[in-house]
Amino acid sequence: MHKQSPYIVLLLVAGLMAGCASKVTAPVRDVIGGTAGAPATSVPSQPSGVHTVRPGETLLGIARQYGVTLPELVAWNGLTDPNQIQVGETLRVAPPGAAPGSAGEPATSGAVAMPVPVPVPVPVNGADSGSVPLKQEPIGGRAPIAAPAAPAEPPAASGPGAATGGQWLWPAAGAVLAGFSEASNKGLDIGGRVGDPIRAAAAGKVVYAGSGLRGYGKLIVIKHDQEYNSVYAHNDKLLVKEDEQVAQGQKIAELGSTESDRPKLHFEIRKQGKAIDPMRYLPAR
Repeated sequence: MHKQSPYIVLLLVAGLMAGCASKVTAPVRDVIGGTAGAPATSVPSQPSGVHTVRPGETLLGIARQYGVTLPELVAWNGLTDPNQIQVGETLRVAPPGAAPGSAGEPATSGAVAMPVPVPVPVPVNGADSGSVPLKQEPIGGRAPIAAPAAPAEPPAASGPGAATGGQWLWPAAGAVLAGFSEASNKGLDIGGRVGDPIRAAAAGKVVYAGSGLRGYGKLIVIKHDQEYNSVYAHNDKLLVKEDEQVAQGQKIAELGSTESDRPKLHFEIRKQGKAIDPMRYLPAR
């Protein structure tokens, strides 16, 4: 029998092993939990500053959800009966003209691409090209440093010029019981006796007159112009109706204690929907 060379046997074995091998492609798995190449899905979002009423919601609950007040929602949406909002109805929860994200919407964040500095060879002191020191500089050179801007002086408080000539009037003659507080009191509480006259602090249009807002009693909201509204709460009698034009100083209600612990007027001034301290606008007395 012819004896085969051990080298030939080794070559045959290696060839058989190579022939039995097959290319297997491993499945690719998305580490986030999906499969590779699956299209990303997006969740539709509602427009900024708008809320769609869901089952079981009340106007008071929506106001608290977005950090606004009931009179604001009434004024922004022209509601006549706040207790009759419907499921699926869309409500404005930010003042007209508010920038997206400023109200009614959570702030979003995202990654910002930043330029990466690239080393640029710069010859120093005429050194030869064989040993050129490098300076690390961003492409485009150094950015100029702007001088800090001088802080702007806050504008002086003023009233709705078209409606009042820049001057507000006190709505009631009583003493101030409680001042403005951003956290706990959005206006002034002014004392008095039941039946004392309540007067419009500025000329304007009545956009709400009723008692449908819990916690405010008999309430009047007057729109003065595109920026300013005023609010009069806890009245005993309302003497004006919605859509009625009122003059500055006109008697609009009588002081009362509806939904209050004592006779008083709760008075607010709102600029673009935000409560501001009325003492900055009312004349000294």
